[in-house]
Amino acid sequence: MISWIQTYLQQHLKTIFALLLAVTIISFIFTIGAAPGIGNGNRQYVERPFFGHNLASADDLQRVLGDANLSASLQMGSMSGLDNDQIQQYAFQRTAALTLADKWDIPPATNAEITEAVKKLRMFSGPNGEFDAKAYATFRDNLKNSQRGVTEAEIARVIGDDVRVEKVNQLIAGPGYVLPRDVKTQLERSDTTWTLATATADYAAFKPDIKPTDAELTKFFEDNSIRYEIPPRVVATYVEFPSSQFVPTVKVTDAEVRAYYDMNPARFPKPPEVKAADAKTPPKPSNPDADFAAVKQSVQAALVLERAQKQALQAASDLAVAIFEAKATTPEVVEGLLSSRKLKQKSLAPFTHDAGPAEFGHTPEAQEIANEAFKLNKSHFVSDALASPTGAIVLFWKDLEPAHKPMFAEVREKVRADYVQNERQKRFVELGKTARAHIEARLKAGDSFEKAVASAASSSGLKLTVKALTPFSMRTRPQDVDYTVLGALDHLDKGEVSEMLTTPGFEKGIFVYAVDKKLPNLAENTPQYTEMRSQIASMSARVTANSYMTELVDHELKKSEPKPE
Repeated sequence: MISWIQTYLQQHLKTIFALLLAVTIISFIFTIGAAPGIGNGNRQYVERPFFGHNLASADDLQRVLGDANLSASLQMGSMSGLDNDQIQQYAFQRTAALTLADKWDIPPATNAEITEAVKKLRMFSGPNGEFDAKAYATFRDNLKNSQRGVTEAEIARVIGDDVRVEKVNQLIAGPGYVLPRDVKTQLERSDTTWTLATATADYAAFKPDIKPTDAELTKFFEDNSIRYEIPPRVVATYVEFPSSQFVPTVKVTDAEVRAYYDMNPARFPKPPEVKAADAKTPPKPSNPDADFAAVKQSVQAALVLERAQKQALQAASDLAVAIFEAKATTPEVVEGLLSSRKLKQKSLAPFTHDAGPAEFGHTPEAQEIANEAFKLNKSHFVSDALASPTGAIVLFWKDLEPAHKPMFAEVREKVRADYVQNERQKRFVELGKTARAHIEARLKAGDSFEKAVASAASSSGLKLTVKALTPFSMRTRPQDVDYTVLGALDHLDKGEVSEMLTTPGFEKGIFVYAVDKKLPNLAENTPQYTEMRSQIASMSARVTANSYMTELVDHELKKSEPKPE
């Protein structure tokens, strides 16, 4: 088993540590900045003991987070599903579990246990969830060009530790406790067969004539003043390094362009082929060289732009470093340094943290610029190099406008629009209550649901559309059923009509009518009962283990919390 890992993983899992390096650095920065007493301005050595590790040590922290990153990536198949908070939490709980494993004398994982664990890793599983040699080969091929490797010892140690962690979790979790009524309740939810009909009210077609007076608008403004409060806004300037000015200096070879294409083939699909006039003519076989030739210019342009963006970011970084090294602590000194480099500051319109600079649009870069801007202040008024939609910038803080409440006249049109929308929604909901009462009354009088809805539509003025749904249970629910409909089922019995439920975004209102409701067999000796009990017990056990480990981690972290000065 160990030799299998060494032969294949050491050679072919080469980019995993490149990924881990990036994520670890981010996690490291996040942790250092967030943990009290670690990321402050004091350069003195600080200790933060945590189950035999020192979280204030870069080496110890990188080991804890790096192992967790590798463990999670092997188990999940990628790192895309976890953010920095989740990785940090997982790393801390994993470290705590390994400490318990040592304390409880749980032995190291055997080769057989590691072999079994490898077969269960999602990194190497196929569509059916089983270990798939073809999936592994594909993964290996995708990584073969990487220059970073992972050793046999690192892979074996992390997988072996995960085996011990799982044993600890099983001991803490126990069998999982569940009451019979919990099983029956869940069986009712999942296996009850529903026959439903719905009546949908079109909100877009509901257009009441609403003409608010100034007094009504003024009162609405005062009652909802927090809605119109203008949050703090940063006033800043920036020096821009557009990628376009570096494009002419970028030189790429044909080999580099081809390598870039081979690493990103999905980004450059070839143009669709013209269909042959004769339907019997077989399609041309795939030809990688021909596919590349068809998109070579696009690939080259993308590679050149990517490298130009890197050069722009480096130029911005060089400026930020030069300002720091020159000890430019005043705007006047900074201006002189910029002039010597023939650089000019550009002004940004004041912006809030959520909106970001309007000049950079609604882009991820704009939000990151806003995040950094709100970290600056009078004594720390120059940012590091920041990526922008068109290259890179260095940001210069000028002022922070405090939050303030505008005068009514400044936001009158917005207040009026909000008032009209609010009143429209209120009237829509009130009409829904009236329509429901009307439908219920007509059903009791013996009308069909369709006739009852038609009568309610006529009396209320709502545009209502009836739809009958094929009988289903939550296990077999149709893919196109509205989740708003499903939300009504917990409080609905046969023959009842739900209140009008509004969909997210207030696009429509839905009445749900339970034509029929058939409960499943709730006897405790059925296979369905046994399966459901096992599922709930497993979930309960996991919750118990997670809660215990969370408390253990919190208790350990509190031991080394810096005391307030």
